[in-house]
Order: sequence, then C-alpha cells, then structure tokens
Amino acid sequence: MSDDTKKPGTLGRRGLLKGLGAAATAAAFPTLWLPNKAYAQTAARGEVEHLIYIRLAGGFRFTTAFNGDVADTFNPFGKSASRAAGTEWGPSAMLERASWLEGTEGEPRVELGMQKVTDFSNEICLLPCVDHEPFSARADGNHGTGLERFLTGYVGGTTSFLTYLNYGLREKVAQEASEGRTILPAFSLGEAGMALGSGIYAGYRPPVLDGNGFERFGFDPDSNVPAWAVNIANNLDQRFRDKVHQGVRPGVEAYQQTREATRAYGAIFRDPILRVDAFSQEVVDGISNRDLVTMFGDQGAGRSALLALRLFHFGCPAVFLNQGFYDFHSNEDDGLSDEMDEANRLISGLRTALKKMTHPKGGTYWDKTLVVLGSEFGRTGNGSKFNSAGGSDHSSDLATRWMSMPMMGGIIDRAAKGGKMLGQTRSSDLKALGQVYSYRAVCKTMLDLLGADHSTVFPADNPIQDLFA
Repeated sequence: MSDDTKKPGTLGRRGLLKGLGAAATAAAFPTLWLPNKAYAQTAARGEVEHLIYIRLAGGFRFTTAFNGDVADTFNPFGKSASRAAGTEWGPSAMLERASWLEGTEGEPRVELGMQKVTDFSNEICLLPCVDHEPFSARADGNHGTGLERFLTGYVGGTTSFLTYLNYGLREKVAQEASEGRTILPAFSLGEAGMALGSGIYAGYRPPVLDGNGFERFGFDPDSNVPAWAVNIANNLDQRFRDKVHQGVRPGVEAYQQTREATRAYGAIFRDPILRVDAFSQEVVDGISNRDLVTMFGDQGAGRSALLALRLFHFGCPAVFLNQGFYDFHSNEDDGLSDEMDEANRLISGLRTALKKMTHPKGGTYWDKTLVVLGSEFGRTGNGSKFNSAGGSDHSSDLATRWMSMPMMGGIIDRAAKGGKMLGQTRSSDLKALGQVYSYRAVCKTMLDLLGADHSTVFPADNPIQDLFA
C-alpha cells in the first residue's frame, strides 16, 4: 500500500525514511527547517541580495581556465605560475591574460584597483565536477539539449532558472509593494531562453533586455491619462480575468501582470543612472558610470555587467548574461586567448566594482552579491591537446561532462571557501575523486542563498551544504 493512503496518525515507511534522513542532515550540517516547508536549506539562506550569473557561451573548455592542474590533453595552455597564495583549484595560464591592464590605456584600470584573475584566485571557490545528470551513463554534449538543461534544469524544460527565482521571491516583492516600494525582478540580458515559464510560473518570467540599455525608455505613456480612465481600465481587466475559465486564467494573469509591471517599472527605467551612454561622473552607490565604463568597456558582456550593477540599485535580485563564444571546433589554439582576455576583464571588473560599491543596506555590494560562471557543457580534445583543426569538440567523455563552476563574492569569503575546491579530479583522466554535484543542486543553492522559495523546484535535489560545512 502506498504511503499516501496510510491511516491518520501513523508513520509510513517513506515518511519514516524521510524523517531519519532529515535528522541525519540536521546533525551533520547547520540546516534550517521552517514550519510547513518540507525542503532543505543552507545555513546561509537569504544572505545574498544579488546574483550575477554568467554563461560562457557555446560550451566552454573549463580545464583551460579553471581546474587547470591536469594533463596537457585537457589543458594545453599550461598552469599559472603566479596564482594567489592559498589557491587549491588550479588556475590556468589563460587566467593571467590582462591586456586591459597594459600600457597607457590600462593605467586608469590599475588605479581603480583591477588585477589579474590569478592575483585574487584565492577569493574564488571552484566546484570542479558539476554534472547535468550525475546518474547518467554519459555526458550530454548536444548544443540544443545541453543549453536546455543549463537554462531550465531539464531537456525540454518549460521554466527557466530566473523564472523560478522571480516566483520564489513573490512574497518579498509583495511585501515591498505593500510598503510603497517597487523593486525590479531578475533580468535576462539578451537570452530569451532564460525567460521561459508556464502555468503558475507564467507571470514571473524575467524581462529580456535585448539591446544596448534603457535609453529608449524616455517617455511616460501614462503621464497624461486621467485617474478616472485608469480606474475604468483596471476594473475591466479584473472583470475579464474573473470571467475566463481557470484553465486559461494563468495566461491572462501573466499578460496583465506584465502590463502592470511595465507601468510600475517605467519610472525606474527612466532614471539617469541607467543611461550608461552618458558616461556620467555622478557618484551613485560609491561609483560613477564613467568609472564603470573604464572598468568594463561599453560593449558586449562588459556593458551587460555595468547594467547589472545599476539594476541592483533598484532591488533587482539577479542578472543573467552571456559572455564570448567558445565553440572552437577549430582555431582554439589561437582564438581562445582573446575570448579569455575579455572574460578575465569581466571577472576582475566585477570584483573591483562590487568591493567599491556601497550597498543601501550597509556594507558593500561585494558583501551581498554572488558571482557564478558556467556553461552548457565542457569540451574535449579527444585524447589530444587539440583536434586536427586546432580546436576542441564535445562528446560523451568526462571533459565534456564536467562543468567546473567558479563562484566568488562576500558569501564565499564568510564561508572561508575562497581558493577552495569542493571536489577533485584525477589529472590524468579527469575521473572524479571527490564529490560530484548535480547542476540542479547548484541552481537550487543560488535560489536558497537569495532567499527564494524553492519548495516546488527540482524536488530530487537539495542545496549544496558543503559550501558552509
């Protein structure tokens, strides 16, 4: 007989096992259990206010940058000789690249405090073995399904990570609104696949900003609409919503919420600090847009990072962005260095800016922000440094399978995990010698640190307790 049909007052086999498991977990880790919430939480639940989630686009050969202390068939560019003291995770020589610090043009960035990534590698924590499906027999090296897994957690997933986040923060947003404050949702900068959502999640899909910024939001369309007309429109909306069948109501609600959000956010989008093209010298949160442009540049992923930091000023909990394109089936031997140069500038700029920026709730943005990098899968030379075209491929092997994901921010400092490696691979063949984490567990950890309700998300996976053990 199923546990679902057990008599009231009795404890079924499944319930007993769950109870024993929960007791064991509570004894081993500082896990919090809230009333009426049947899901695990980390000791740092809700300690992070903001997340910057960066996808190294196209499938990234992680061992050429992170977890680089491996055989040259996995890291043909060599190990860094100048890693920061206390770094366990093996920075590659690629992380030393920093053309943006060189010469006269680099002097302002040096003055602002930017450094090579290898100079602060002991502030970065690495998870060398993150796997989409730890119990699967092989890696998923397919561009389509690999990206689906990365954005949603599943092949064919209908709800993206940022949608889960916005849904999980709905009570916080409602509380802020009840006190007269409008805070922005999570944003996807240029990636529509990170804005999927259906059913109960449909109304929580993140805005996708596919362009250069908010310069087009200069006109307030509701400024000349009288109050009585607004009331009529709102009443019509409510009556229409009440009349439709419950089966199609989520779609109607999603449309109405999107329209209301556009109105509420309009004033924010017209704020001068989001006009990054103006290169303003006005200091906001401890730094000017001009200094941010100096750090990041005004194009590509750098510009997206600049916008992310300014969106955080208005309560935005997370921003997702793509950097580079690493699908080097050819010329990786020559082309990777330029892409990594940009990635290194992005990482260094974020560290520098976050430490300089003062947060409205006290402390710095570094204290309250988590930066995470990932990709849809790794890459392989199939037993050689490169394939016959000087590039790398993606197949079913461990080099493709492992996503070696770096994290940095104040929460990593407080957990004393800077420079640490949670897990390990054998250098000769990348066989896992330590913990393997599911990608969904990584996503759930990010949700948990941001204080989001994740009780309906990835039920077979729990947040990663090892970050705080």
